[in-house]
Amino acid sequence: MRARIWGCRGSLAAPGPETVRYGGNTSCVEVRLDGGELIILDAGTGIRPLGNSLLPELPRTIHLFLTHLHLDHLEGLGFFGPLWRPDIDLHIWGPPSPLRSLERRIARYLSPPLFPVHLSDIPSQPTFHDVPDDDWKVGGAHISARPVSHRGPTVGYRIQENGQAIAYIPDHEPALGVDLHTVEPEWISGHTVAHGVDALLHDAQYTEQEYPQRIGWGHSSTTHVVTFAEVCEVRQLVMFHHDPMHSDDQLEAILDHARQMWNGRGEGPVLAYEGMELELT
Repeated sequence: MRARIWGCRGSLAAPGPETVRYGGNTSCVEVRLDGGELIILDAGTGIRPLGNSLLPELPRTIHLFLTHLHLDHLEGLGFFGPLWRPDIDLHIWGPPSPLRSLERRIARYLSPPLFPVHLSDIPSQPTFHDVPDDDWKVGGAHISARPVSHRGPTVGYRIQENGQAIAYIPDHEPALGVDLHTVEPEWISGHTVAHGVDALLHDAQYTEQEYPQRIGWGHSSTTHVVTFAEVCEVRQLVMFHHDPMHSDDQLEAILDHARQMWNGRGEGPVLAYEGMELELT
């Protein structure tokens, strides 16, 4: 199983000279299974260059897993090249809502006046799925999706194949209302998704100084993400969903702080960046 990051910025795309090392595109990760099956995690602006890279040898079936429908995780979908190909079998998965279907919720963005073409007129005619309560399979991989603490219906994903596992929780506030150091691990939001994985891509949006003014906004401070990863006993923490206001230099200062706190497994945290590749073997 291999993963490649095409976007890791949070909340708003942030291109420019101060973000070139880690990238300005919003959340999108490509996962290739051992059998060649393609899973895409989120449809931020990073899905546009990913789609362009796929067009020369386009797979017949694509699975797109959405963690939630905030715009920074959906805004690239209309510019995803394979969406406009009638020969593509595109499956879009996302968290269920008691009010509207996943298709109807996405159509609120992919329709006038926000988008010039209505979802019902898009050539690929995607198939929409609410993520199930139980695990399911794509190729030889077992997939699980569980609700996590964030505003609106939101899930984190765990993908397991050949004894290896990756977890993706880009928007998450596990410390909301609890002390991560003292609460039983099974009561922590996201623990089931992340426990024991080989790689965890996790929200790391705020510094310690920023978080007190943003409690309840759905994101983690540096201390929270490090503590969560240690409690979940992950092998590799990849700090993800960088704040659009943080420059490359600021991100590296945040990483230094995270590494000073790290007492978990492996070599310590790393920063997600566009083009980063993870190979789980």
